[in-house]
Amino acid sequence: MIGTILLLLILIALWQGGYWLCVDLLGWWKPYAMPSPQGVGLSLIRLGGNGSLLRATANSLLRGLTGYALAIVVGLMLGLLINRSSYLQKHLKPLVLGVQTLPSVCWVPFSILWFGLSTSAILFVVIMGSAFGIALSVDDALQNIQPIYQKSALTMGATRLQLYRYVIFPAALPALLSGLKQGWSFAWRALMSGEVMTTSIGLGQTLITGRDLADINQVMLVMLIIVLVGILIERCFFSIFEKKLLKKRGLV
Repeated sequence: MIGTILLLLILIALWQGGYWLCVDLLGWWKPYAMPSPQGVGLSLIRLGGNGSLLRATANSLLRGLTGYALAIVVGLMLGLLINRSSYLQKHLKPLVLGVQTLPSVCWVPFSILWFGLSTSAILFVVIMGSAFGIALSVDDALQNIQPIYQKSALTMGATRLQLYRYVIFPAALPALLSGLKQGWSFAWRALMSGEVMTTSIGLGQTLITGRDLADINQVMLVMLIIVLVGILIERCFFSIFEKKLLKKRGLV
């Protein structure tokens, strides 16, 4: 913890030194074109004081988690279908892989045309931006299970439901967790793509407001909040669950 705080202080000091050198001393950049730690701090006080930053963060987090949950459902179903069907494995998986490479912003025009400037449009972008990645992770996790596990369970009389419940999913859980963690990063980025194109209150809309007002410090503040929320979700959920899983299996 102390090491992390020290690193952050060093980065802030380098940031402030770079601002002083490039803006105040050499004049390479204009003050409105480069954020400074002081300016970001003032933006935090201003937006935090009137509650708009907290409201925007809460709205974005709620949309992100909702869209991510729906993406998990879609991704799990699609991944299972691909894994269980050799035809889909051969013909549909390459298409899913190709669609996954599309930037999330590509889905924004469809979402606006189909759902208007609404929360549903944002959720659609989140789902499309992360569900395919989750599906591919599910398929890869299930494919990497040792065949002997399934053969042994079937030899002992396990039903198909028991095979998935007690053998396949437990064996694939570490890889599934990694896929879900990656899916969250996709969902969180897709959320920002959706929010910057709509008028709904959120971090994306707050960032665009800063851009429209030429307030580079507000833009930087929102970027830092986006990064911070992503780190907190990973640390407070995925890392804890992953450590418990590895400890239970004697891997740490």
